[in-house]
Amino acid sequence: MTSDITLLRAVTRSRFLVSAWPWRGIAYTATTAVAAGLLWLLLAVPLTPLVSAVWVLRSHPTSPDEAALRTGSDLFAAAVLGVVGVGLLALVMPRLALAVGEVERWRLRLADTAPVRARRIGNLYADPATWRAVAYLMLLGIVAPVWLAVLAVVGLLVVSTPVAVQHRAVSMDSAGSIAGRAVLGLVLVPVLLYLTSAFGGAHAALARLLLCAERDPAEAELVEVTRSRARLADAFDVERNRIERDLHDLAQQRLVSLTMQLGLAKLDLPDDSPAAAAVASAHAQAKTLMAELRDLVRGISPRTLRELGLRAAVEELAAGSPLRVRVDADPGRFPAAVETVAFAAVSEALANAVKHAGATEAVVTTRHAGGTLTVQVCDDGRGGADPARGSGITGLADRAAAADGRLLISSPPGGPTILRVELPCAS
Repeated sequence: MTSDITLLRAVTRSRFLVSAWPWRGIAYTATTAVAAGLLWLLLAVPLTPLVSAVWVLRSHPTSPDEAALRTGSDLFAAAVLGVVGVGLLALVMPRLALAVGEVERWRLRLADTAPVRARRIGNLYADPATWRAVAYLMLLGIVAPVWLAVLAVVGLLVVSTPVAVQHRAVSMDSAGSIAGRAVLGLVLVPVLLYLTSAFGGAHAALARLLLCAERDPAEAELVEVTRSRARLADAFDVERNRIERDLHDLAQQRLVSLTMQLGLAKLDLPDDSPAAAAVASAHAQAKTLMAELRDLVRGISPRTLRELGLRAAVEELAAGSPLRVRVDADPGRFPAAVETVAFAAVSEALANAVKHAGATEAVVTTRHAGGTLTVQVCDDGRGGADPARGSGITGLADRAAAADGRLLISSPPGGPTILRVELPCAS
């Protein structure tokens, strides 16, 4: 899929030269050179004491007497400078590495279309992410200048080769020489483009390995909820539609008729008669039941979902929820079966957040990328949701599995609860 293409993988494709990837490779390589240069400028301060210490130790006295006098003072000065340098590096390097890592993750968009995520856990020095960032800092400061220099030499060879060949073949002033150099230069330009993208793609792959390995602790605990797909098939949607149609066309219409008859009967009865209060109570209960039935029908097959799509239906559901719900949803329509499962997941997650988790707010996110619709609901409740203790989540897992998708949930004690549904969805 296009979402998994990287610069290094694009080099192996037949249409590489006619795509945008060569330009992205040039841009990534050029910005790598700039980043490496700026890094050495930033490291100049903590490295200066260490360089000074080495210079002091390597300075040679002019006479034996001077050597005897300078030995102790030189060693002391070198030790002080070394301690200061190491202290500055220990203080600056981790923070600088994390800052550079943020910039590099942003710059990875030039060489990698896959999403870039990074989460840190623990304190600055105990977090493995810090030391991976420090390792990348060494890669950027030491390894990157080496391959950039190799690439520069190759570029000079590519530029100078046509000139050298034509200088030997024909007179430099002839029209044939000029045309020949131009043709040979055009032939060698793709070589430079491939090398630039290959070097840049390899660097980007190492950057992703070192800088994007961190995961959100809550997301790391997501456990896939799997159920047998054999229990569900197309009959599920057929049965759901039948139930919705029967409720709407039969039960709801009869209840409307009953409510109207009770209202007319209430008008015919004197206000002070014994039957008036009973009929009024029955009329109020009938209206309440009609509203509940209407909500039930809407939950089975929401009209907004059918007519306006998933985003509008989720926003309507959020507006009616007692929670503070923030919706961040991609626009667009998706297959009806996919929208139905996604909406059911959001509805179930928000209902559980209210009934069981004691949550006060939730965030609903939907993203469509790479042929997959991802729906995630995160609440700030007490957590502790267990698929084994209820049928709601496992029922959603069945519906997601029937659509060739999957449901994942993370709900540690104390929260937060994250429910995610991933459904295949054609672009």
